[in-house]
This record gives sequence, C-alpha cells and structure tokens, in this order.
Amino acid sequence: MAAYRSTPVFDEITLPAALRADHRTKAGTWGVITVLEGELLLTCAGVAEPLVLSPGRPGLVRPEQTHFVTPLSAMRMRVDFHDSEPEMTALTKVDGATPPSDDIPSVIA
Repeated sequence: MAAYRSTPVFDEITLPAALRADHRTKAGTWGVITVLEGELLLTCAGVAEPLVLSPGRPGLVRPEQTHFVTPLSAMRMRVDFHDSEPEMTALTKVDGATPPSDDIPSVIA
C-alpha cells in the first residue's frame, strides 16, 4: 500500500529539531524512515539497541512508538506515513535487490 503522506527530503542540516528529539507517530500511523544517502541512527523507547539506517535499510516505526533520529554523517532522508502496516519486503536496495525481511530494521517492542 502506498504512503498517504511523505515528509520533504531532509539532510543533516535541515532535519527538524522535532525529529531529533523524542516524538511518536499518531494512533494508527506507521512510519517508514528511508535514508537516501549516508547513515541515520534510529533510537526507540523500549528497544535495547539503536538501529543504523542507510540506503536499502529503512526503519519501520509502529503507531504511537516513541523514537528519535540522529544523523551519523552527511545524509538525506524522508519519512513515509501509512495507515496500515506497510509491506517492507517490497522495498528494494539501491542495487535493485529485494532485501530479505529479516534484513529490514523494524522497531517492534
């Protein structure tokens, strides 16, 4: 299912302070964080280890899950919002290969 809304593409300078601090998705809203260039650290409440996101390794955020992101380098990213759990296996890596589902970082507490 396609996203119902997407953020603009942000870089390490234009990434809003609100995304760098604890925030959460709305009830019924799933977020897919897609890194287009560089690396981004996704930290979620209730998850032991932060996840490093990069091109081909998106992060899935569940509805109402508290999280924040931290750029690890020069980067470009966006967030796509869905009203149901997106099919993560449909996402492809930069080289066109479909990542196995266990290779997609998801933030499920």
